[in-house]
Amino acid sequence: MVVVVGGGPGGYEAALVAAQLGADVTVVDTDGVGGSAVLTDCVPSKTLIATAELMSDMTEAGELGIRFPGTGDAPTTDLARVNERVKTLALAQSSDIEGRLTREGVRVLRGRGRLDGPERVVATLADGGEETLEADAVLLATGASPRTLGTAQPDGERILTWEQVYDLDEAPTELVVVGSGVTGAEFASAYNALGVDVTLVSSRDRVLPGEDADAAEVLEEVFTRRGMTVLSKSRMQSVSRDGDTVTVTLTDGRTVEGSHCLLALGSVPNTADMGLAEAGVSLDDGGFVSVDRVSRTAARGVYAAGDCTGVLMLASVAAMQGRIAMWHFLGDAVAPLDLRTVSSNVFTAPEIATVGWSQSAVDAGEVDAECITLPLSGNPRAKMQGVRDGFVKLFARPGTGIVVGGVVVAPRASELIHPVAIAVSMSLTADQLAHAFTVYPSMSGSVAEAARRLHRFRS
Repeated sequence: MVVVVGGGPGGYEAALVAAQLGADVTVVDTDGVGGSAVLTDCVPSKTLIATAELMSDMTEAGELGIRFPGTGDAPTTDLARVNERVKTLALAQSSDIEGRLTREGVRVLRGRGRLDGPERVVATLADGGEETLEADAVLLATGASPRTLGTAQPDGERILTWEQVYDLDEAPTELVVVGSGVTGAEFASAYNALGVDVTLVSSRDRVLPGEDADAAEVLEEVFTRRGMTVLSKSRMQSVSRDGDTVTVTLTDGRTVEGSHCLLALGSVPNTADMGLAEAGVSLDDGGFVSVDRVSRTAARGVYAAGDCTGVLMLASVAAMQGRIAMWHFLGDAVAPLDLRTVSSNVFTAPEIATVGWSQSAVDAGEVDAECITLPLSGNPRAKMQGVRDGFVKLFARPGTGIVVGGVVVAPRASELIHPVAIAVSMSLTADQLAHAFTVYPSMSGSVAEAARRLHRFRS
């Protein structure tokens, strides 16, 4: 018997693998299969961003010779309809996943699970009852929730977390986004494209402090050009509301007013009151579950996957952690998690996609690599589409030419990073990457061109 606590990507993917390998599987799920990734985070936010991308394209369509007959007014957004679509798609995706679990023989139990020792899960059911599940293996996949502060408490109306924005019926007139990490940057970019006056409050010296510095510089230039106000080195002290006005007070005494405030302050793991420590599961100082590279915790037979581990908060990583856990437990072939092969993407406009070793690691001497950066402005397809911002950056070993990392800043960079990710995961050389045919004209041609520029004559 395998019991999975939490129905997000780490949980449902683990359940599918376990069922495929012949295990009896029960998923104890609280809020809906798919978890926050499907219901309140990835799927909803990227659906909102899809509308924002179209708005951005329409705004810049004049350069391509497109004119809108009639009044000449710029297109507008009906945020109530956008959010209705967002929530409908999220629920549909959740239903699809639950349907697949059921077809594969997985039992889905509505309730909140907690450990009663390492091999027993007690589920408090939605109707108030309890069910005890004896387990040969338990997978914890309980996810994480938006972090808030005592001085910045969301009210669900004007002061919001990223899970609450989809209940807005009207677009904010002035939105203050606090936090310039991935979540803050994505929402700031999206609402700016939807025509909202956005101020982005960043405690660091630039947006996206954890991303490639050159990429972040491009994005900040685009933000500013499109009318966004970016306040760097500006730490939030508190957020308060007076009627329809929200005031963000900074630690230096300055204030920023808006109609709404979006808090993007990071995440906290959903691990409290679950009996984890009593069962022998080790937690770090932040409450995240400590795991090894095959998703094992310190407790016998207990695995963990996804945001509750704090390893790398991506749905793709959660899913892989869950699969690895079940492959390991059930004795199938398994390779430990290798974060250096993980592709990630920031869904701003333009997008920023990365894989493998980073520029900061190269600069710090952690890896010896040559670097080439190729601006997209010279790409013929980019010129045709009116794209000026962005680049392709590749890192390769100086002796062997093996590709060890890359960055793509471009529209749909999430799609363009894939050939680089294949090169990194398969240890391909820059020459091998360059020799694969690309379509002309195409954005992907810049990936091959960058690889060609890393070629060294070898007699």
